[in-house]
Amino acid sequence: MKTNTGITRNTATTRTSATGGRKVLRNFAPLLIDVAVPLGAYYLLKNGFGTSTLMALALSSVVPAVRTGWGVLKAREVNGLAALILLVNVVSLLLGFVAGDPRLMIAKDSAVSSTIGIGIIASVVLGKPMMTAGMKPWVVKGDPGREAAWARLDAGSARFRRAERLFSLVWGVVLLTECVVRVVGAYTLPVDTMVWVGHVIMVVAMGVGFLASGALGAGPMAAMVVAEAKKDAEAKADAEGKADAEGKADAAPVRSVESFEGELVTLKQG
Repeated sequence: MKTNTGITRNTATTRTSATGGRKVLRNFAPLLIDVAVPLGAYYLLKNGFGTSTLMALALSSVVPAVRTGWGVLKAREVNGLAALILLVNVVSLLLGFVAGDPRLMIAKDSAVSSTIGIGIIASVVLGKPMMTAGMKPWVVKGDPGREAAWARLDAGSARFRRAERLFSLVWGVVLLTECVVRVVGAYTLPVDTMVWVGHVIMVVAMGVGFLASGALGAGPMAAMVVAEAKKDAEAKADAEGKADAEGKADAAPVRSVESFEGELVTLKQG
């Protein structure tokens, strides 16, 4: 029995680890596609197939645009952030072709970052933080209790809404900063160097964005949602407990009357 239990536990642990590994891979897949594939494609096309720098940059930029477009089609709904990324990618790619300048083609990525950053900041100013759509599923985790807690906090907690705005604001600032760094690099570093340095800048920017927005926005919001959901669950449990107690109290006099009536019947029969 002990051996079987040990095997069962090991199997469960293995399955859990495999599931966790698949989730991690699924979460990082878009990043791998947007970074590794364009970077590898550029050097393969330029050094392996001998294409021009401009053509290698252009073709390697198609993959992220296609991935974003496919994501929009697969979801069957227009996500504001995804649509904005796709639009800026396509427009900047076309401008790079028209200009025929490799450095401009590299700098186009900064146009993506700056446009998205400005759009995010504008959404904060308008009171509709754009990054909430991507962050909310991570906080509520599909739980109805957390979903209801989110709605209550969003309607009545100024602290919660402030953290929500701050989450998006951090990403807007990070993306604008990335834009400036990319433009400087595009016109000061050799093109071949900037191709991989640009991806390093993006990864670092994403890391800073995740850490800062998590600490200032998503983390506090998640804690508030969990606390609110727990408080609501405890209140419902107390209400159900009181209802059960009142039901038992109401039933007690009925049982006493029934018992008294039974005793009267017994006396009359006697």
